[in-house]
Amino acid sequence: MTILQPLLSHNFGGTIWRMEIDELTDTMVAEIRNETDKQVSFVSLSLNTGKIYFEGFKTDERWLTGIEAVYDGVALLHYYKHESGPEHKGIIAIDACTSAALWSNYSNAFDHLSINGPVVYNTSLQPKKLLMADIKTGQVQRGYQAADKPLPNSIVIPAITSANQFVPGTLPVPFGNIVHYLNHNNYRIVSLHALKNGVLQQHIYIMAGIEVLYTDLLNSGIQKLQPEAFVLHKNALVYIKNKTEIIVLPL
Repeated sequence: MTILQPLLSHNFGGTIWRMEIDELTDTMVAEIRNETDKQVSFVSLSLNTGKIYFEGFKTDERWLTGIEAVYDGVALLHYYKHESGPEHKGIIAIDACTSAALWSNYSNAFDHLSINGPVVYNTSLQPKKLLMADIKTGQVQRGYQAADKPLPNSIVIPAITSANQFVPGTLPVPFGNIVHYLNHNNYRIVSLHALKNGVLQQHIYIMAGIEVLYTDLLNSGIQKLQPEAFVLHKNALVYIKNKTEIIVLPL
């Protein structure tokens, strides 16, 4: 029987709020939020080797900060204008492998990643004018052009289907009669909710045909159906367990 083993299984001690992946280096940077301490930190790891590059990196702002994107070895972070609003301000760039500070700009804000680099705008100017910036230096190079198309990525999210798509008796009866699934390299990855002794749980399974090769309990004692539990980036399956643990499994 094929034995599947995680490259990485690590608990980061806070809620994993957001994850961004560098298409060029397969580096993932995650935003970890600790509600009790009102502290945000960042972690970086390799999806190829499972190595943790750094953990517990913090900015000067304890809470009103987050991650924007990771590209070409650079992680872009941001601040929030207000605690109660989603509007971002400023850009802080760090090395995605060492967490060393690279540059910062407190006049501009990040809009999106293009095939030619980050697209930014000056938050004090209206209407919003998009600009192209250099990912390594933060210098604005020129105005945004139609040729600056959004950067494609290799992230695949699962599809949703009804439970009758699967062999009866192979998996638990899904609560709500739906499952999230994805087929990759002759594997089928399945996430579902099921009741056990009246307790709602969320599980993940990796199957080859009707044979279950790998399984994990993601959440237990939850009150409602959770969103999709995993993503696939190239050949790396990434999922979150108990909201605080990242698992990377090569497929």
